[in-house]
Amino acid sequence: MTLDKTFQPQKYEDNIYRDWENAGAFSADPTGGKEPFTIMMPPPNVTGSLHIGHGLTMTLQDILTRYHRMKGKDALWQPGTDHAGIATQMVVERQLDAEGVNRRDLGREKFVEKVWDWKAQSGGRIIEQLRALGASADWSRERFTMDDGLSKAVKKAFVKLHKDGLIYKDKRLVNWDPKLLTAISDLEVVHKEVKGKLYHFRYPYEDGSGYLVIATTRPETILADGAVAVHPDDERYKDMVGKFVVVPIVNRIIPIIADDFVDPEFGSGAVKITAAHDYNDFEFYKRHEDRNIALINLFTPDAKMNENFPEEYQGLDRFEARKKVVADFDEMDYLEGIEEITHQVPYGDRSDVPVEPYLMDQWYVDAKTLAQPAIEAVNKGETVFTPKQWENTFYRWMEDIQPWCISRQLWWGHRIPAWYGEDGHVFVAESEEEAYEQARSHYGKTDISLSQDEDVLDTWFSSGLWPFSTLGWPERTEALEKYYPGDVLITGFDIIFFWVARMMMFGHYFMGEAPFKTVYMHALVRDAKGQKMSKSKGNVMDPLDIVERYGADAMRFTLAAMASPGRDIKLSESRIEGYRNFGTKLWNAARYCEMKSCTPPESFDVNAIELPLNQWIIDQLAQTQNKLDKAFANYRFDEIAEILYHFVWNVFCDWYLEFTKPLLNEERLGSAEAKETQATIGWVLQQILVLLNPVMPYITESLNKEFHGAGRRLLITSAWPDLQVDYAAARNEVETLMALIMEIRSTRADMNVPAGQTVPLLMKTGSDDMLTLVRRYEEVIKMMAKASPIEAVDSDFPKGAIQMVIKDSEFAMPIADIIDLDQERDRLKKQISKLEADLKKIEGKLGNEKFLANAPEDVVEEQKSRQDEISRTLKKFSDALSQIEAA
Repeated sequence: MTLDKTFQPQKYEDNIYRDWENAGAFSADPTGGKEPFTIMMPPPNVTGSLHIGHGLTMTLQDILTRYHRMKGKDALWQPGTDHAGIATQMVVERQLDAEGVNRRDLGREKFVEKVWDWKAQSGGRIIEQLRALGASADWSRERFTMDDGLSKAVKKAFVKLHKDGLIYKDKRLVNWDPKLLTAISDLEVVHKEVKGKLYHFRYPYEDGSGYLVIATTRPETILADGAVAVHPDDERYKDMVGKFVVVPIVNRIIPIIADDFVDPEFGSGAVKITAAHDYNDFEFYKRHEDRNIALINLFTPDAKMNENFPEEYQGLDRFEARKKVVADFDEMDYLEGIEEITHQVPYGDRSDVPVEPYLMDQWYVDAKTLAQPAIEAVNKGETVFTPKQWENTFYRWMEDIQPWCISRQLWWGHRIPAWYGEDGHVFVAESEEEAYEQARSHYGKTDISLSQDEDVLDTWFSSGLWPFSTLGWPERTEALEKYYPGDVLITGFDIIFFWVARMMMFGHYFMGEAPFKTVYMHALVRDAKGQKMSKSKGNVMDPLDIVERYGADAMRFTLAAMASPGRDIKLSESRIEGYRNFGTKLWNAARYCEMKSCTPPESFDVNAIELPLNQWIIDQLAQTQNKLDKAFANYRFDEIAEILYHFVWNVFCDWYLEFTKPLLNEERLGSAEAKETQATIGWVLQQILVLLNPVMPYITESLNKEFHGAGRRLLITSAWPDLQVDYAAARNEVETLMALIMEIRSTRADMNVPAGQTVPLLMKTGSDDMLTLVRRYEEVIKMMAKASPIEAVDSDFPKGAIQMVIKDSEFAMPIADIIDLDQERDRLKKQISKLEADLKKIEGKLGNEKFLANAPEDVVEEQKSRQDEISRTLKKFSDALSQIEAA
């Protein structure tokens, strides 16, 4: 076996992934006796392609799954995709449009067939992309929210909730998308800051005594006004409360009503109430139902003016109607004025048109009732949020939760299992046959005609059942018994309410307990400057492009390393490149080990090792494993990456392999010490591959294959190490050796000694233990610290020697003949002077309250970081100057 000079991900990744799948390494075993570990994959949209947010979520889930699998658990990472009602329907409609076909001409049944055809051909793209990341989900159990099993679960859930009075029909406002012609969820609404106008209009008092002024950004809604509201404490209107004004154009007489929701500082302090087209106004309407406020719908479904208004308005687009209202008010001398403003306007995220609050009959879930057990579970600690501050967000949303609109005016999705008789009576059932049975019983006759509800369910309804529907519910399957509830959910904070809360509500209601014990909320991935990634900004990072350039391991390690709790990830290519170099470091170390015949041995007894250097690296490995276990338990992915990086790069490569080079030179090869060292190096390298495998599975599995051949055991199914050793004496000895080498290196650097120049090292006699250590590791010290010769002296150190103290032992480096001390003294004084000036400037900034108040947070942090760095360097140079002055 000879390792390539470099690790080439493209050469290895596909083959390694194929090895894992062929070995059945991803498969869970519902009938086995192992302790389960369950994690549910947030089902990506079937229309989707992998973005960096997916990359983070799936990487963290995969790291956990691989770790617990190695820990001997029966790990189920349950994969699947969401049918994504609106998004999928839009994709297929666009394809049909390109063919000159309208879905309504095609008909519902044929259109749905077209969608299934598209799904079969193109709907698995994102799953293939997840595989490229190394995702080790149990693909044999892959589910789709529209497959037969999950469809059965959806019907069962709907019927039970309806029977229990928790699903009902109601007339309420919804977010209406006039382009897609459907209600959409809050998550599908984006608020854009746009330039607009604030119009001020006069409403004459009914008694002719004058007028009041109202302000609105949507003049077209004036035609549906039902009241004017003022604050009860507003002195300007106290005498007007209870009186009436006239709505121009339609000449509707509407009351003036006091309500403390009105902001007296906004506009004139008088607010128009259009209850059918504004959420706040609708709540006002319900508070004042005794006033018979008009509830008038303005629009047709495609946002044109309907038949409720004067003929010259009917059929006008809402924005054309806006212009006409303004012109008509102006003509009647009721236009007070127009302001140019910037304000937030809600848009449909897929249609990119302004959405309208729209009053209509829809199906709702009593979310407030369902939310109570979920809230209680978090209160009791049965479900824990990590980081903990997300619990406050959860409570805030859940305690103020509104009825959940679950019906969508689409053709693609779970059709609502409700059928209507000719008199409008509704029959909710799991099948059409059951609906007819109910109808025959209700009407007392057999000649009945029923029509099914045209709407489909909100996608979040089926995905809310995901933690148990994917395991076979409503059947009590072996998988459901074993893997529910899950251990942890990993997801972005932006869907805590829309998905996490719904799964918790449904889990408690249908299963009697929360669907997961821990909810790990990860942050957003932003660009290097902290800006949100978007195509318009041109700062989007495609994870597949990253994988192509740097390999999956580099991206995975970067995302893990930067996943600090509560902090957004500022991702840059330089960070990814840096962690790619970490993989290169490991590969080069493995090549060195191969060259020195330090390949993993067949057997190895950690307790039979005699050399302190080898005992020390085993001790360090045991400490590393212990730290990793704690970091995994606390979901500290950033710590996991840091622990691995430090051990592999600093401890193993930079120290241990360098320490052992004198033991592996040609003169010593074949000795007992060399053989023990070769075996130890090979064994430690193998443990590194195991520990690093959950985060960097490809390079570690590739090295494992190269070392052990095709018949080797896969790392993915290897056991996680459980090292119980304590080589305290070796630890103390090697730490002293390291302290000596670092002090010599630091002093050389401080004194500006050329890097390649060897310098004598003097040691005062008196400490037998230190002298013994120095003599034992003399070759190592000479090699790693460029210190030669090393001499023990009884007398005082010569003039011009720079002194050091290591564990009460005195050392010195005579450098007067190597560098010009006077010149070095001048250099240090100049450096110190410059550093003091720089430090004074920074301290001036940080002491300026105006700077602290106005500067961006990252700029302030950068200044504080520079302050610390300059202070450390200043102390270092000052100490060096003191040394020269004393020499």
